[in-house]
Amino acid sequence: MEGVSVRKIKKICVFCGANSGKDVAFVNAAFHLGKVLGKRKIDLVYGGGKLGLMGCVSTAVAQHERQVLGIIPSAFTVNNLVGETCGKEIKVATMQERLVMMMELSDAFIALPGGFGTLEELFQMISWAQLSIHNKPIGVLNINGFFNGLLSFVDHAVKQEFITPRARKILISATTADELVDKLQAFRFESDPALSKLKWSPSSSQKEKLDLTLRL
Repeated sequence: MEGVSVRKIKKICVFCGANSGKDVAFVNAAFHLGKVLGKRKIDLVYGGGKLGLMGCVSTAVAQHERQVLGIIPSAFTVNNLVGETCGKEIKVATMQERLVMMMELSDAFIALPGGFGTLEELFQMISWAQLSIHNKPIGVLNINGFFNGLLSFVDHAVKQEFITPRARKILISATTADELVDKLQAFRFESDPALSKLKWSPSSSQKEKLDLTLRL
């Protein structure tokens, strides 16, 4: 990292599966990521509860005496559907409100293996970065090649000119937690000159009225 400008990251939002997955390496990597965040004195923002990889990473961060914040839709708390959040919990009304709050409260984003929900959260953050709604780094922890197909698809979309080379740089990947956090800290946002001129309201009350689901 010598000679590289390092971004100060205090809180990382982790998107990941509420299942543990087939490969025990996913569980081990989730625990290890939590350990790395703890040792680097980085707090965790996540989707709440204790299921699957979400429970693994949150437990590990808490064990290393860092703050854990779970942001969870109220619907998920009925009948203890997802288990008890490891740390502080904020309940929200909708999935969209949850994601906006995650964006506002985090300095960077990491995706571990997961399903449709994880992918939706990941690509929502990427599209918002593309629109200059935020300029925070986003990465995937590519455990045992889990994201190889996804990364290949993104590169294919670049070749077919649906994603620009500039926008492709938004998505970072690494195979170890330490390498990924290093890359997030070294990330330098390069906004699209046209999209950076968009005026997004700084008011929280107005933000909630924006349609932030735009995909380009």
